[in-house]
Amino acid sequence: MDEGREFLRSQVNNAIMQHRALLENLQQHARQAEDRRFADLCQRHVPLMQQHQLTLEQYGESIGAEGEKGLKKALGAALGMARDAADAMRETDFLRLVGDVVMIRQAQDTFATFAAAGRQIGETRLAEIGQMGEREHDAMQREFNHLVQAMFVEHYHGAAVSAGGSHRGR
Repeated sequence: MDEGREFLRSQVNNAIMQHRALLENLQQHARQAEDRRFADLCQRHVPLMQQHQLTLEQYGESIGAEGEKGLKKALGAALGMARDAADAMRETDFLRLVGDVVMIRQAQDTFATFAAAGRQIGETRLAEIGQMGEREHDAMQREFNHLVQAMFVEHYHGAAVSAGGSHRGR
């Protein structure tokens, strides 16, 4: 396992790829969701997630991380295709939304680690990025969880949601 600055660079590279996958999910789900609430929720968060992605990439460049170049970019693309295939097989907005919640939580954990570790190792910019990302992903996660809970109850009661966001019982 890497140590020191190499370890930091590898972890930032991982975060860049992980966050890119989340961003791509949100963009795709904003386009394909049948439930208007889900599409709107994704679309509302895309600009902020794009900012986070850019911030991570700029920080990565500043410490000499490779970002999404070379083998890691290819791996990320392969993982993205596998994720897209899994999404297509799941087919329901509810399951896509649950998957997004998992990815958001993973990003929260990464940013929380960056915040705490950045302070401990004296990497101020890492700590700042971590604090901002953790705070904003926490808020995002609450919104996504709220919709998951609402959709869970609706599915339990047999409510169907049309593309326009209206509910109709079965």
